[in-house]
Amino acid sequence: MAEHPPVIVHPPSPTGGRRVTIEGEILGLAYSSIDLLEFLRRAGLDTDVVSLDDHDLIEWRGGGHNVWM
Repeated sequence: MAEHPPVIVHPPSPTGGRRVTIEGEILGLAYSSIDLLEFLRRAGLDTDVVSLDDHDLIEWRGGGHNVWM
């Protein structure tokens, strides 16, 4: 069975925003790609080289990086 990528962006909540986890740890609720990149930066990732389309790093559930509500 394949392992999940370390970053999971969960489906949009009914009130907007998406929960973000890294290796099972909840980082917070992102309301945009900018919020997500800030969470990744705080987690020690180099956001200058991170691609939001990197399927080895990020698993998008319930829509891609353009779905926030």
